[in-house]
Amino acid sequence: MASAAEQLASNLNFSAFAKAEDLKKRIWFTIGALLVYRLGTYIPMPGINPDAFAQAFSSQSKGVLGMFNMFAGGAVQRMAIFALGIMPYISASIIMQLMTSVIPSLEALKKEGEQGRKVINQYTRYGTVLLALVQAYGISVGLENGNGIVSDPGMFFRASTVITLVGGTMFLMWLGEQITARGIGNGISLIIFSGIVAGLPHAISGTLELGRTGALSTSLILAIIVLAIVVIALIVFFERAQRRLLIQYPKRQVGNRMFQGDTSHLPLKLNTSGVIPPIFASSLLLLPATVAGFSQATNLPTWASSVLASLGHGQPLYMAFYAAMIVFFAFFYTAIVFNPKDTADQLKKHSGFIPGYRPGERTAEYIDYVLTRITVVGAIYLVLVCLLPEFLISATGVPFYLGGTSLLIVVSVTLDTVAQIQGHLIAHQYEGLIKKSKLRGGKKAR
Repeated sequence: MASAAEQLASNLNFSAFAKAEDLKKRIWFTIGALLVYRLGTYIPMPGINPDAFAQAFSSQSKGVLGMFNMFAGGAVQRMAIFALGIMPYISASIIMQLMTSVIPSLEALKKEGEQGRKVINQYTRYGTVLLALVQAYGISVGLENGNGIVSDPGMFFRASTVITLVGGTMFLMWLGEQITARGIGNGISLIIFSGIVAGLPHAISGTLELGRTGALSTSLILAIIVLAIVVIALIVFFERAQRRLLIQYPKRQVGNRMFQGDTSHLPLKLNTSGVIPPIFASSLLLLPATVAGFSQATNLPTWASSVLASLGHGQPLYMAFYAAMIVFFAFFYTAIVFNPKDTADQLKKHSGFIPGYRPGERTAEYIDYVLTRITVVGAIYLVLVCLLPEFLISATGVPFYLGGTSLLIVVSVTLDTVAQIQGHLIAHQYEGLIKKSKLRGGKKAR
């Protein structure tokens, strides 16, 4: 079966794509949904003075607002109806994953299968609404405290802002779910992906403009291009890397026939945590400077001012904390999303075992040992990918969009989407082979 699948995958071509009508419909649906999202990032919220807000945003663009603006596809910079983006849903999903690991009732619900997942997804939606309400109200208050940003402050403005921003987030959540069900790829990831890609032309043009004015030398621009290619190649290699544990199944007897034992593999991704560690680490590190900037606190103690200066973007202390927090969240999130004990129990339930290790607790210990070792390598990979561009940004002033986190998201989502397209093409060719074999069988019977 594996060789047949590999042969089909190697024979994928444009003619096979042209015949896959369902795949083409899914791709067009995905493109249309993403165009709707991009249109929404240009629809401004009512009651905002664009010039005053642009001036306030420019002073905070290198803080956490710059990162949120990147994930929101520029909607924060324009204070559009999608300014909150999809981040409340992602935060609610992570919180729900944490809760399913510590609350027994939710953990039992997770093991119930499809019905349990539906209930957990519904809880995640409720959490998204709650987080979006809190964040939207905070944004409305922050906008009112700005200098001339809101033309008519008051409860009516706060209510309209909360309704608009929460409605935008809920629409994006629904749109992401529709893309996942009726399109290609993970809808939530594709929404973030499209927002980052939409800002890349501006970032590239800004870099070239710096080269034209002489702020960046030609050799430095070439070095930036080479570094970006190296980082992309590194991401592709490590995101596809796996540690495959050999699984054996014993011989079994069905009636009077004896079937030989089968072998399989348990794939463990080198980077199980994905892009969560860099996102969490950068958000937490940029938050203090952003809060201090918005509060316009000029009477801060000397020690607080020095700490904030040391935690500024590109500073050595910032880099050290950034690396440490990436490593911490890599292990923390991996422990949440992958449970070696559950995996060992499932293997034991289906009579599978790892050669040399007793099923049950010993198998769980071995899987945990292997997972810890590969997570060390995965954490080092994340630190390198995220810190190399950060050093470049701090030294040259290259636009924020060329950071390691953005490249990591773009490459990871691209790999996942391409894999799903190949899966649909393989399934389509399998269906074609089955139909041909049935037709041949019918002709022979006649």
